[in-house]
Amino acid sequence: MAATQSTRKSPTAGFGDVLQIDAGVLNVGYVDAGPSDGPAVVLLHGWPYDIHSYEGVTPRLAAAGYRVIVPYLRGYGSTRFLSDAAVRNGEQAALAADTIALMDALGIETAIVAGFDWGARSADIVAVLWPERVSGLVSVSGYLIGSQEADKRPMPPEAEQQWWYQYYFATERGRAGYEQNRREFAELIWRTASPEWNFDYATFARSATSFDNPDHVAIVIHNYRWRLGLADGEAEYADLETRLAKGPAISVPTITLEGDANGAPHPQPSDYAGKFSGPYSHRTIEGGIGHNLPQEAPDAFADAIRELGEQG
Repeated sequence: MAATQSTRKSPTAGFGDVLQIDAGVLNVGYVDAGPSDGPAVVLLHGWPYDIHSYEGVTPRLAAAGYRVIVPYLRGYGSTRFLSDAAVRNGEQAALAADTIALMDALGIETAIVAGFDWGARSADIVAVLWPERVSGLVSVSGYLIGSQEADKRPMPPEAEQQWWYQYYFATERGRAGYEQNRREFAELIWRTASPEWNFDYATFARSATSFDNPDHVAIVIHNYRWRLGLADGEAEYADLETRLAKGPAISVPTITLEGDANGAPHPQPSDYAGKFSGPYSHRTIEGGIGHNLPQEAPDAFADAIRELGEQG
């Protein structure tokens, strides 16, 4: 399937045009950089971030000969649902299935899949459920596949406190508050998740426009309520969620990354090392690197992808 004729300029010079293509239940906005016949890399962003997390990684990989695909997730930027009646579903299996649908639409058989935050979880899931489509995995904060059953188990109070926004979103007050203050909310998360990253307003503003997507609030709220079992998923993903709830190991070649100043909730590398049954290595990126690792340390992120590509 070819991309539609609709394009718009990215607000970041040199990052490339944002193209649109129908893929699965979505019309996806995405950047397509580098040679069209190069080995493919799919870069997945998290919340509350957008494709600009990869504005430094993308040209590095394109210059190295990779075809780099950077999509807006459902509920972000120019990505839209094809049907007004579609469920605004933020559950983990749905987000991962979007990645496969995009690869199918673009005619990409296999790719290195990489991400952080929501994007790392989706990349992990794609590697578990569709390993034949993944030539390598780069995952910030490691193994992030969850389940509603596992999320029923309480954590120590200090750990629960880090997830304050998840409980805020469980309330109608929280939904209304996020709707009304989504930019202020996102900036707060950026600063707490990356306490040593001195980003400027222009950097934040480039990503903040993505939160104006009409489905953004619904997707975010559903994502966090689904985790706590407060919102249902869709029946078509039930079998996938059953498989994921077992915590399956990841067999594809993997590099996990962690910033030394990640202020967001995240597991310790020793907690998830056993979840990777194939070729595996971990590295901690130093220098005050926080949660948005690809934007804060683009060389390290791109190097991990190139290392996997060379192994392949």
